[in-house]
Amino acid sequence: MNFRFTPLAIPDVVLIEPRAFPDERGYFMESYKESAFREGGLGVRFVQDNRSLSKRGVVRGLHYQRPPHAQGKLVSVVEGEIFDVAVDLRPGSETFGSWLGERLSAENRRILWIPEGFAHGFQALSETAHVCYKTTSEYAREADAGVRWNDPEIGVEWPLSPAILSAKDESLPGLAQVRLDFAELDAR
Repeated sequence: MNFRFTPLAIPDVVLIEPRAFPDERGYFMESYKESAFREGGLGVRFVQDNRSLSKRGVVRGLHYQRPPHAQGKLVSVVEGEIFDVAVDLRPGSETFGSWLGERLSAENRRILWIPEGFAHGFQALSETAHVCYKTTSEYAREADAGVRWNDPEIGVEWPLSPAILSAKDESLPGLAQVRLDFAELDAR
């Protein structure tokens, strides 16, 4: 098989390691193959591809989309290195508010699957980092949401300080507010 799928500490988040075929010219690898992902337990459909370029220290996130536009993300790095983070925001989950982080880079070629119901963010560790990710739902402005990158209740241990953030990401609410918002949605 050309992929190794490793479930991580938070259920449903999976680290994917594609097999590379190196030779004197460089290497070739498949970064996604529907049949292999289905065999690996990830039978998802992707509808949008995104790219970002970030400078060292930039934190993007922690972002998610509310239902019915929730997004699963398949994240990879084509240049540089990032610390990629997933935060469980699934209401009723035993690991709600828990996070995990993985180093993804062009060199290690690792890919992270983050299912719907998670906030996602990353910090660029190299001088620049070019990140690509596939999503299971298209971007929907009305469903756009996030949780504060440095909320102490979550406690993400970002590798670099100081972090560089957008004004939007700097003003995202904490986990306590997100929890209240979910409770309000359930009450409707």
